Amino acid sequence: MKHTARAFWLRSPGQGEIRDEHFAAPGDAEVLVRTLYSGVSRGTETLVFSGRVPENQHKTMRAPFQEGEFPAPVKYGYLSVGRVEEGPDALVGRNVFCLYPHQSRYVVPTSAVTVVPESVPAARAVLAGTVETAVNALWDAAPLVGDRIAVVGGGMVGCSVAALLARYPGVRVQLVDADPARADIAHALGVDFALPGDALGECDLVVHASASEQGLVTSLGLLAAEGTVVELSWYGDRRISLPLGEAFHSRRLTIRSSQVGTVSPAARPGRTYADRLALALELLADARFDALVTGECAFDELPDVLPRLASGEVPGLCHRVRYAAE
Repeated sequence: MKHTARAFWLRSPGQGEIRDEHFAAPGDAEVLVRTLYSGVSRGTETLVFSGRVPENQHKTMRAPFQEGEFPAPVKYGYLSVGRVEEGPDALVGRNVFCLYPHQSRYVVPTSAVTVVPESVPAARAVLAGTVETAVNALWDAAPLVGDRIAVVGGGMVGCSVAALLARYPGVRVQLVDADPARADIAHALGVDFALPGDALGECDLVVHASASEQGLVTSLGLLAAEGTVVELSWYGDRRISLPLGEAFHSRRLTIRSSQVGTVSPAARPGRTYADRLALALELLADARFDALVTGECAFDELPDVLPRLASGEVPGLCHRVRYAAE
């Protein structure tokens, strides 16, 4: 078995390249994974690609198997699905998910991979990291039966949250986005859709994931008295302004942060990162999540495609990268 690979590196902000990599054979507690697919996170990863990670967040934003340092050169990414080629007998031949950058083969500890259930296609499993974020957000948000809920921002995370909320009994769920093309995705996920000016108000809960100042302002405006906005957006190095005068205090509104880097304290005691990821993969047995994959390219095309994803020239949600058999 050859122990070489090809990996995508950010050479400098806005410029990527594919490099050859060499690695040692796996040890007793390691696995060798051949990548089948990886996914591009349009939020965090495009900020990294553009060199927009604030210096004070360099440590916090490190991916588990990142190499190099921000802003560049750096090997970054965390949505990888592959097949175990070497390792324990119980794992060889199984499809696994790993928080690894875009690379054709890699060796990691066995504890770093999560088996993809047989009911989940490998091509869909690249969404596991995003659905894991949505699971954590809903643990933080703790929606109740019958709640009136809006999800503002129809990107990967917002749509994943909406898809999970569609399973809650008795709730009113509306996906709100400025792009009318998101309506088809909302309907595929089983939730209603509205443009910001048409969204239903008096919400008990609003989940904000648009990563825009206007989106957060819209979220506040949709709340009922004593309602809560759960903020999932990460703004990188941008500052935003909010109308915290007006009726913010008299209506006793709340803005609450949610971030996947920590398991929500609202989860059942003892839940671990591994538990959360395994749950996300189980939830991906639902074929409706296929609506979130809106583009695909070959691995060799990634240096040309990522700049277009970061600029918005290539629209859509999750962009999937496929790897040729070696």
